[in-house]
Amino acid sequence: MSDNHLYESVAALPKIDLHRHLEGSIRVETLIEVARLYQIDLPESDVETLRPHVQIVKGDPRTWREFLGKFRVLRRFFQSPEVIKHITREVVIDAADDNVKYLELRFTPHALSRHIDCTYYDVVSWVCETVRAVEATHDIQVGLILSMNRHEELQIGEEILRTALEFHDCGIAGLDLAGQEPGYPAEPFRKVFLKAKEANLGVTIHAGEWAGPENVRRAVEHLGADRIGHGVRSADDPDLIEFLIERGVLLEICPTSNIQSGVVSEMSRHPLVELFKHNVRTTINTDDPAISNITLTDEIVHVVENTTLTVEDIKQQILTAAAGAFLPEDERAALVNRFETLLASS
Repeated sequence: MSDNHLYESVAALPKIDLHRHLEGSIRVETLIEVARLYQIDLPESDVETLRPHVQIVKGDPRTWREFLGKFRVLRRFFQSPEVIKHITREVVIDAADDNVKYLELRFTPHALSRHIDCTYYDVVSWVCETVRAVEATHDIQVGLILSMNRHEELQIGEEILRTALEFHDCGIAGLDLAGQEPGYPAEPFRKVFLKAKEANLGVTIHAGEWAGPENVRRAVEHLGADRIGHGVRSADDPDLIEFLIERGVLLEICPTSNIQSGVVSEMSRHPLVELFKHNVRTTINTDDPAISNITLTDEIVHVVENTTLTVEDIKQQILTAAAGAFLPEDERAALVNRFETLLASS
């Protein structure tokens, strides 16, 4: 199969992305438009020269500090309800255009409300309203996940949980803990996530990305994680691998992001392959497609071209993603059935 044929084949696949951040998915062209409208002082004023400030480019240090640093510019753009709605609409449409049929989109209400005099409730209502409108006109189903940062105050997380519970019946499917993993343990947020789990919200925790495999085990044992954001360092601990298999914990792996942030040296050495071969429940996702300048199609093609995983292996992981979606049991079963049918004919 030639490179072009591979790309076309993967582009045609119906896909699932369980780990995509709204704030890391903004079109660079939209940044320019919003900056002009709201007179935001940008370091550069055209698309190509702005890229190094908001995307990982050749020569950038491969560190978590450099990767997270791109958000310093990106989060200045949420200047009004109209901007939040406009960006949300584009992000979901971009996923649909890439043949993503099911998307779980996470966002951080605290970050989106920082430049506007509004509540978390307002922000979540705007995102939910916009997503439902796009679903009605595009062939995509979207679940929303509210995210909080482990390096920020616990009080913020508690308020985000309250907001998630208010919108549970309006599309909020889960709760996420993200942010600076080194130096910031997840345990202070334990009660927040256990309450979320009691309320039947899905729980996903960023862990085992920029710190060791012990954080993955703690996320499952102490915070009740159903899924782990990244979790690639799990491959360092054979006992943890067995633990993940026994518990059925799903890993939301984002290969390009892992390389760009220095977690993995190159795609051919990515732990995804080892974890998949050991029957850990792995999935392939984009993380922050605008920062990484990729689509999910690009992500999958890079994996197939540079590892031993095949397109059939990718299909298996898409079905794993369907089975791990934060949906009520009957809706999740329907999603699995739909993808079994779609992938059988792909």
